[in-house]
Amino acid sequence: MSTLTVLHLHRQTGINAVLEQARSQAPFVAVDPKGHRRSKIWDISSHFHCSIIGTCLSAAELRQFFVRLGEADAKGATDHVLHGRGVRTAGQHDLAGKLLHKTLDKRHETAIKRFTRASTVAEVRDLWLQALDQGDIPGAYWAVLTHPAADRPLIQEVFGEVHMLSHMVGTSNRVDIARLRKLERDLGARDEKIARQEARLQTAANERSELLRRIESLEIEAARRTVQDQAKAGPQLAPAAMAALAQRSDAEKAHAQVLAARLKEVEDQAAIERKRNAELIEREAHLQRELSALEASLHLGGPNQDGPKAAARDLADLTLLYVGGRPKLLDQLKALAAGRGGVLLAHDGGIEDSAALLPGLISQADAAFFPVDCISHHAAGQVKKLCRDAGKPFVPLRTASLASFIAAIAGGDLPARPAAVA
Repeated sequence: MSTLTVLHLHRQTGINAVLEQARSQAPFVAVDPKGHRRSKIWDISSHFHCSIIGTCLSAAELRQFFVRLGEADAKGATDHVLHGRGVRTAGQHDLAGKLLHKTLDKRHETAIKRFTRASTVAEVRDLWLQALDQGDIPGAYWAVLTHPAADRPLIQEVFGEVHMLSHMVGTSNRVDIARLRKLERDLGARDEKIARQEARLQTAANERSELLRRIESLEIEAARRTVQDQAKAGPQLAPAAMAALAQRSDAEKAHAQVLAARLKEVEDQAAIERKRNAELIEREAHLQRELSALEASLHLGGPNQDGPKAAARDLADLTLLYVGGRPKLLDQLKALAAGRGGVLLAHDGGIEDSAALLPGLISQADAAFFPVDCISHHAAGQVKKLCRDAGKPFVPLRTASLASFIAAIAGGDLPARPAAVA
């Protein structure tokens, strides 16, 4: 890089500087001069192959491709090894290269059909910007790079956007790692608190047993003394002795009542501790599910890869609606859903977005999500009612965090994935 280039970049700030550099250095893909056919992957410059394999196919899909191709070590090879093998295959005009191109076309058939309507560079760019705004990057990236109308400036622009997205996702993952560590510490502290409460419950139970034993012993002793005193006094028992006996009996009864009241307090406290313990156990279970889902999500190999262990659900062809939440997390939530093959629509719960938009959004979505700590009661009730009326599932999230959303889509609350097109 020349000294003038360095000085030029120094004058710019933030992502714009790096993005401009990435765009200026992006390699060019040759487009069919006749403009009648889409480019094949081996026609595209080899400089693009790494981003295509890393963005347009997940690690699991790439592994499955090499298994079908008959690679002996495909099941046990690392994601990095398979990625390099995929990049090399992309440049080969042979059976493997043709099968790879066909796999990408089948995986992103919906996006390719959508981009087929475009016949000019401007129309292709508009469709790309729409996909970028919705977080639907993998299919749109493949459709643009192979589109006959895509020219050099558009190719540079799209390549630069995907390049910068990979950096932003890397930053997000570092934030998630810090949150993961905090969750681990919180879980440890809650385990200790639960252990202390269980110890207090055991102490209260032991004290209750001791109180019951003492009450029973006092009642037996009081009855025994009464019988003895009556036997000694006989029918000629003096009034003073009778009064003393009655006074002692009253004292024993009062003491028994005090013990009974104390027993009631212990039982009430034990009930409160049991309730708190149950709440902590339930909260720990929620945190553990979020932690497990977050750990799986951090196995991502790239900005849109979901790895063999990254998700318990395949979001392919599913459209999800997220109502409420924090606006700053919205781009990360969309990128997360897109990386797993889904589409995430969003509505802020009525803060700026009109509530009249909700019925239409729910009709487009396969399921709706809303964080209970970051949505109004009215908006939450409206989402529930509209989903019930439309027969759509809704999933309340514990918090407006990435971890809660990851745990929800990794769980079993989503509708069944639509059957793939043959």
